Amino acid sequence: MPSPLTKEQKSWIAYDIGNSAFVLVIVTTIMPIFFKDVVASDLPPTESTAYWAYANSFASLILALLAPILGTLGDFQGNKKKILMGLLTAGWIFTALLTQIGPGDWLMALLLYICARLSWAGGNVLYDSFLVDVAEKNQMDRVSALGFAWGYIGSVAPLLMVVGLILTGTDAQSGTLPVSETQWGFLIVSIWWLAFSLPMLRNVKQRYALPQPAHPLRASFRQLASTFRKLRQHRAAFTFLLAYFFYIDGVDTIITMAAVYGRDLDFSPTTLIAVILFIQIVAFPFAFGVSRLADQVDSRRLIMLGILIYAVITFIAFLLPDLPEQTKVITFWIMAFLVAMAMGGIQALSRSYFGKLIPPENSGEFFGLYNVVGRFAAILGPLMIGAIGTMTGHSKWGVLSLLFLFIVGAILLTRVKPEPEPIRSTR
Repeated sequence: MPSPLTKEQKSWIAYDIGNSAFVLVIVTTIMPIFFKDVVASDLPPTESTAYWAYANSFASLILALLAPILGTLGDFQGNKKKILMGLLTAGWIFTALLTQIGPGDWLMALLLYICARLSWAGGNVLYDSFLVDVAEKNQMDRVSALGFAWGYIGSVAPLLMVVGLILTGTDAQSGTLPVSETQWGFLIVSIWWLAFSLPMLRNVKQRYALPQPAHPLRASFRQLASTFRKLRQHRAAFTFLLAYFFYIDGVDTIITMAAVYGRDLDFSPTTLIAVILFIQIVAFPFAFGVSRLADQVDSRRLIMLGILIYAVITFIAFLLPDLPEQTKVITFWIMAFLVAMAMGGIQALSRSYFGKLIPPENSGEFFGLYNVVGRFAAILGPLMIGAIGTMTGHSKWGVLSLLFLFIVGAILLTRVKPEPEPIRSTR
């Protein structure tokens, strides 16, 4: 029977409940629709879509460049929580400032969104690295999975609050998001994120750290160069990062492109929002189940099972446009169920498995690289869908190309020694 969660572990998990609201409301559902239909309504649809895509790509690129520096700085004694606090404060403020945007303010909206997303994602670099501080090696799978599980179900509550607020607006029945109510919804997200961050800031301590240097920034660059050299000593971690680059790209692309692909297949916005809610709710018990199963089964095998499920989802998505209408709707919901079943497990176990491969005193810099790989990976999949879809005349062929990512990721994952002991760095 698993041991009870400690106060630190519960506080760490609570943070996932808070920041998941930002992902669900600001990144995935309400903010993109508000930007398209209200803020940038005077722009041509293709132009506003392009600007939104550019903002996301730019934020991912900047974070990919900053993540290893943030992680390395966080490894020095006393820095990790201070940097996290600074990024959280910026994230709360920029999210709250989204309440000030309205029709025509598309440039300001994009700037605030980029700043908020950078603050959120940068904070996650430090948050992920705290896993080694709150959990022993044999607890990491369970604690990481519980973070994702409670994040999925916990983020549903603020989304329902925001949707309920929007439905009280005068424009809701016409299909256009009401400005004032939607703006108040962004404030709900900021407050929710703040509230569930407080336990972590109060209770979680940095257990593993490097001595504080005289010049932290200069030392962080030297330490970063050392990290790349040390990857040769940590072959398992290096090979895993290569595998992760490919398969998590496929996973993230399916998550981020699902709504766009759904619109290509003429699914209504209402249906797509309902599907996203369904995935969040159903993902909770599966992620929770993975947290129990990980105590008994090699986590690498569970990750491989997740890759297989996503490969099946990809192939079904390729077949979807050619199915009869009624069958298409049913199949789309089946795909949503499969995504919910695999999503939490593959994300949570990837994070915890990597945590077992690295020296805990260097967790920040290594998780910085982990986040860099994830951010750069987020660029390749959408480009494949766009380029191949354009060349072939249908996005389904671009979707099918994602199978390549899952196959390569699975092959590389088989080359990682299962559950190795982490190599302690020598300094």
